[in-house]
Amino acid sequence: MNRYILIVAIAVAMASCSKQPDVKLETVKVERGELTETVTATGTIESVTQVDVGTQVTGIIDKLYADYNSVVSKGQLIAEIEKTLLQSDLASAEANVESARVTYEYNLTNYKRDKALHDKQLISDYEFQTSVKELEVSKTSYDKAKADKVRAAKNLNYAEIYSPIDGIVISREVEVGQTVVSNMNVANLYTIADLDNMQVIGNVDEADIGQVKVGQCVTFSVDAYSDEVFQGTVTQVRLNPTTESNVVTYEVVVKAPNPDHKLIPGLTANLTIYVVREQNLLLLPNKAFSFKPVTNGSESLPQPSGEVPELKDNQRCVWAVRDNKLLPTAVTVGLSNGVNTQIISGLPDGAIVAVDYDSAMPDNQSEQNGERSPFAPQPPGRNKKK
Repeated sequence: MNRYILIVAIAVAMASCSKQPDVKLETVKVERGELTETVTATGTIESVTQVDVGTQVTGIIDKLYADYNSVVSKGQLIAEIEKTLLQSDLASAEANVESARVTYEYNLTNYKRDKALHDKQLISDYEFQTSVKELEVSKTSYDKAKADKVRAAKNLNYAEIYSPIDGIVISREVEVGQTVVSNMNVANLYTIADLDNMQVIGNVDEADIGQVKVGQCVTFSVDAYSDEVFQGTVTQVRLNPTTESNVVTYEVVVKAPNPDHKLIPGLTANLTIYVVREQNLLLLPNKAFSFKPVTNGSESLPQPSGEVPELKDNQRCVWAVRDNKLLPTAVTVGLSNGVNTQIISGLPDGAIVAVDYDSAMPDNQSEQNGERSPFAPQPPGRNKKK
């Protein structure tokens, strides 16, 4: 009885040792799809049109008609400066104009009279020249008085502040009763931004900037709307570098329509720039180019047939599966994103291509390709020194 059990056990062990694991060939179908390659960056959202609204005259803020987040239109009255002093300046200028006009007309009458007398040699040259000088001086004073009146009237108009664009007030710098002083610079009252058209100023690493071009599509997200993806287009690549902590970046301007006004100035955006984005290309995974067939695999596996063709420029060799055979095929390749590659010619749409054997491939087949699983037990004597 014990002898019988021993014989059965040996038979089972021998059968287990001689059993070969199933080997499967992994394949893919050549199909059409989208090929993309992207560059990532971070940036800050800004308004395309943002205007600081100020005053060119000194005075006290009398009225404010707009506040934070007020929607304003071009030409809308948004603030007034107290006008008493400005109106007084205009009245004084008008009085000076009238006084200068009277003086000029008086000197003009004297000039005409003295000219007639001088032509008849009834007065001396000195008296006539004095009359000419007084006329010219009075005319200059008259012209200056008129110019002062224009300036005073303009300053009075400046007391009313109007919005220069359609937009939203994002900043208010003054309060009612506050004195604004206009020296060399215009005193700012408001900042108005056009939120319909926004832009993202992205910082692209120097290693990627060479791939970024005007017109490329961009998607980006902001933390304020983490579940939403916004669209944009590259409109400018600025060549002025910025260096911070030995990292060189370049600014890329991305135009981003904003009809819902969700994007506001100052938000941080995470950009994805599509440096390659092509539709309806015939694609093949890159690992198909590194596939090497085995010649002593299972009889159920497709066997290699034919010689590897001579490859020309932009050509690679893949192993097409046809009639249970592996056929070496030269294909012309195009764009690639490191994962998939465009097939320009050499394979039809729907062709089957080998990419790998599964992990159950026997050790002796792996060794034939110069590979051995590091987890497989070493044959006896493999580590012995000769």
